[in-house]
Amino acid sequence: MSQKPTFDYDYIVIGSGAGGSPAANILASAGKKVAVVEKSTFGGESPNWGDVPTGFLTHALNVYQTAKDAAKFGLRTKLIGYNYPSLLSWKDKVIKRTGAGGNRYYYEKQGISVFAGNAHFLSPNEIAVNRRHLSARKFLIATGSDWQIPEIPGLNTASHHTPKTIFSLKRPPKTMFIVGAGVTALELAHIFSTLGTKVYVAEKSSRILSTFDPEVSTLVANDAKNRNISILARTKIIAIQKSSIQKRVTFLQGRIEKSVRVDEILIAGQQLPATDLGLENAGVKYTENGILVNSSLQTSARHIFAAGNVTDANIQTHTALAQSRIAAHNLLHNNKIKFNDSPRLQVAFTQPEIAQIGMNEYDCKMKGISAKIATVPLTTTVRSNITDQRIGFVKLIVDKKRVVVGGTIVGPHASDMAAELALAVRHKITSEELASTPHCFTSWSEAVRIAAGKLL
Repeated sequence: MSQKPTFDYDYIVIGSGAGGSPAANILASAGKKVAVVEKSTFGGESPNWGDVPTGFLTHALNVYQTAKDAAKFGLRTKLIGYNYPSLLSWKDKVIKRTGAGGNRYYYEKQGISVFAGNAHFLSPNEIAVNRRHLSARKFLIATGSDWQIPEIPGLNTASHHTPKTIFSLKRPPKTMFIVGAGVTALELAHIFSTLGTKVYVAEKSSRILSTFDPEVSTLVANDAKNRNISILARTKIIAIQKSSIQKRVTFLQGRIEKSVRVDEILIAGQQLPATDLGLENAGVKYTENGILVNSSLQTSARHIFAAGNVTDANIQTHTALAQSRIAAHNLLHNNKIKFNDSPRLQVAFTQPEIAQIGMNEYDCKMKGISAKIATVPLTTTVRSNITDQRIGFVKLIVDKKRVVVGGTIVGPHASDMAAELALAVRHKITSEELASTPHCFTSWSEAVRIAAGKLL
């Protein structure tokens, strides 16, 4: 009679970010022997240099900008200013209050063994971390993604930042050149422009925020002109050179060569899944786009699961957290449950905020859905009149039965308003039901009711 193999741990979670941390907690709470391996900062991207710190700075600077703009209401605002070191100090406080931010003891308090270093699979059930061998019955890979540094002549000799390091600056630069025009790039562009930085945003394609509706891209690009942000679409960067204490960025727009001098360069274009783990030794299949998983988040090796950005660099934190919880259940139980990300939710904490829920017009066309669409500007609401915030819209999409299948919200608190539309899409609520649901007359959500009323 063969003896069952013994392992150091029941489960090893590789990565302590949004894809790994919830699962590690759930597994430990179930009384299992769990280890977490982290190659970088404990807690991962979200609490350390992602959602939490940028979210705080966005909030603080929204308050600052609102106060500056309040002179038109008759308020005295001439002495409004900011202290950048104090902003950074409060940012660090916010990170610390998450508990997970940079804190390995957060996990040890829960009885989880913690290892700092790169994990590398030696075999399907064994990894090496700093020359130490660890084995487990099952694994969860949640190593996230890394910012890809593009091959631009001169970039390697010129100092530059990524979103991971940009807040190490002691003061806001006078000028900044951002390579990339996705969600993170635009969020940081808005933060620094509010601090007084002249920001250039360069994008190879024809529009910024390409994962959102075209009208979103147009609105944000047009509004950027009022925020000291220059959008450089259809732009190819051909060289970066040191120029005294600044950097000269040379680029092509169409066939026209141009250049600007800037204080800082921020690389915030593309992220790639962190798959350098010796996955071949574990029998885990992957591509440059990430680890391949089935609907239960199981890899090609049945005892190994994966969650978060290591499976798709483009998913956002709320999706990674949901995947982590599903992966934990499937690691613990034989009755596997499928991950359901419907409706897909994309959010950008730009100014104004953006939320896109479910299907867009292109999705409907590809799936042969006969869609009806209503778009209403925020100016149709009393809230817009009260606050004098005029930029934004709500768009709803319904099918031929008037069931809500998607929508886009651009405006203040769009991220909060998104939950109503996500619920409507998931539970197949009709535009009539949405329009007849009470909405506070002086709230931003009144725009959702008005849009739904146009689709009766």
